[in-house]
Amino acid sequence: MKTQDIKQKLHRYIENANEKKLKAIYTMVEEEIEETTGLWNDEEFVAELERREKEYLNGTPKTFSLQETETRARQAIKKVKPK
Repeated sequence: MKTQDIKQKLHRYIENANEKKLKAIYTMVEEEIEETTGLWNDEEFVAELERREKEYLNGTPKTFSLQETETRARQAIKKVKPK
């Protein structure tokens, strides 16, 4: 079954589920919901993302191509690898 089909079935089920079943489902996924949505309630986190986005759109920060990133990562690994 495709992901989209699963989502649709779950949405329909949740829309029609009784209170007891809704609470049970929520209890199962509550921690994950908090983990994924909690950051968006953190004002410092959101402000930092907005600052970085603004810098990126203005062309201010130094960016690296994929090749440059891979090269830098390989160099860093060589420095910490035991000889």
